[in-house]
Amino acid sequence: MKAKFITAAAIIVAAATGATAGELKPTAGHAIHLGNVLGAAYYTVEDDGLRLVATVAGGEAGDSVRFVSTLSEGQTMVIEVPRTGKQNAEAMTFRRIGDHVVVEGSPDLRAAMID
Repeated sequence: MKAKFITAAAIIVAAATGATAGELKPTAGHAIHLGNVLGAAYYTVEDDGLRLVATVAGGEAGDSVRFVSTLSEGQTMVIEVPRTGKQNAEAMTFRRIGDHVVVEGSPDLRAAMID
């Protein structure tokens, strides 16, 4: 149930945001889709840096996990999900560049919603 709620919230947040693919704007959300791990991320501007919050859950019964990191200029936060066998892990990188955060890696779910 939690995973369904997080998935629905991630899709709604991603659809409602005006941020371009790859770049977050303060308090605008970005959907996270790494294999069966789904969630959402956003950031706020704080006195000591950009506070990035990412919440993810795996599968139908997966418990949600929240990551919080305050990024200074040039810092990154990576969410990585291992895969089985010799397949590479799926990863999403959040990188602070100047006064904004750029998202690299897994595509945003907005593209999947158009198909």
